[in-house]
Amino acid sequence: MQPQIILLREGTEATQGKDQLISNINACQAVVEAVRTTLGPRGMDKLIVDANGNATISNDGATIMKKLDVVHPAAKTLVDIARSQDAEVGDGTTSVVILAGEFLKNAKGLVEEGVHPRLLVKAYRKSLQLALDRINELAVTVSNDPENRRDILEKCAATALSSKLIHQQKGFFAKMAVDAVMNLDDLLPLDMIGIKKVNGGALEDSFLVPGVAFQKTFSYAGFEMQPKTYKSPKIAMLNIELELKAERDNAEIRISQVSEYQKIVDAEWTILYNKLEKISKSGAKIVFSKLPIGDVATQYFADRDMFCAGRVVDADLKRVMKACGGAVVSTVADLTPETLGQCEIFEEKQIGGERYNFMTGCTNAKTATIILRGGAQQFLDETERSLHDAIMIVRRAMKNDKVLAGGGAIEMELSKTLREVSRNITGKEQFLIDAYARSFEIIPRQLCDNAGFDATNVINKLRQKHAQGEIWYGVDIVREDIEDNYKACVWEPAVMKINALSAATEAACLIMSIDETIKSPQSSNNDMSANNPYK
Repeated sequence: MQPQIILLREGTEATQGKDQLISNINACQAVVEAVRTTLGPRGMDKLIVDANGNATISNDGATIMKKLDVVHPAAKTLVDIARSQDAEVGDGTTSVVILAGEFLKNAKGLVEEGVHPRLLVKAYRKSLQLALDRINELAVTVSNDPENRRDILEKCAATALSSKLIHQQKGFFAKMAVDAVMNLDDLLPLDMIGIKKVNGGALEDSFLVPGVAFQKTFSYAGFEMQPKTYKSPKIAMLNIELELKAERDNAEIRISQVSEYQKIVDAEWTILYNKLEKISKSGAKIVFSKLPIGDVATQYFADRDMFCAGRVVDADLKRVMKACGGAVVSTVADLTPETLGQCEIFEEKQIGGERYNFMTGCTNAKTATIILRGGAQQFLDETERSLHDAIMIVRRAMKNDKVLAGGGAIEMELSKTLREVSRNITGKEQFLIDAYARSFEIIPRQLCDNAGFDATNVINKLRQKHAQGEIWYGVDIVREDIEDNYKACVWEPAVMKINALSAATEAACLIMSIDETIKSPQSSNNDMSANNPYK
């Protein structure tokens, strides 16, 4: 009899084989069910409440996946692909999760019938390449004519916004998203677009600032006396505290007589006034600091017609630095003309119940800020997420000038193409590619289900049209029918579909290639110390 060898710690759980693979697929299906109904213009929203009682209302796939506390190790893969799609493209986060789930669902039946997972993975990767080749073949190159280009970008942004909470104002916000991206330089840096939310007013009261804007920070007495408008001002950006501190907060000092204490106080005032004098002499009219600017400094600047703001948020200060030039300095000795920024106009204006600082005509880099208005804070947060998706889509469409028709049109065409390919293949691979091809129909089917349409009827009409060579026919949400979505201007950047397909297929292949899960028990501190070789 062979002696039993134990390699794993007592209490370790290990499950393997076909049952484990099917269990992983079922877990992924449960995650897909959570986001399935959010797809498309008629998608429903989700209300997610965290452990602290904070509520989030959203139909953005990436946001929902982040907020869901997914603990199953295989299902976490779907969370990762939603995040990667959001980071890479910005939109299509729900589609990528639904596609991955459908790929796995169609593979599940084949696995139960005895097909080896490796054959499925091989067939899925081959199918992916065929699908990507077809997308590149079908993608329409955008015109370089500036007017047509802008029109196409607005249509791509409107398509991204059509499934969001603000779909009724998609024309208004699509134009704003395109304006924001076109305000940037050739590299299109996302961090140069700021989005600020101000409660109150209507959504249509939102507007775009062609420069930097941020909320007025806490200010001391004397602030009211400072001018609120400047033309071509120099801007000093500091990381210096400009206020007096009580000595007991900073150091312990032993003195023998009162006059010595007075010298210490005088020295502190002298240090502060020397700093303020150097700032004033530098020629700066606007002073921003990450650290507090106290009442003495505020009054000092007011007497010299200078504007100051302390405790400026780091991200806002960096954007001011990039847009207006100059540098954030940590000592007044470094205040030279090279370290000062400049803009054409500085203003402080009232927006709703808040005061905002505006800098326009920035000389160093192009930037933009969107001021969002609206009712509830949760509504504003969702509007910000929706606008982020539209901005990302416009950026991608500017860098990759190929578009496709949306509304399930491209998915139906890919499904038809792969079915035709599978009919010319003998052996098991025919069924495997056909399973991949059938998965694409989940997108138009889910669009119909979420809108309350008869999905079977619509899908049959789409199959007929695509069989006749009508490649751009997709779901028409408005008329409960099908339509040529390219002519209807329901457009999406090709890069979005390419990224979504690649991510969904790789996630499905990754999950199908797992045949064993080993879960180690949590080690107690005693176990860790007992097994520590360095103890």
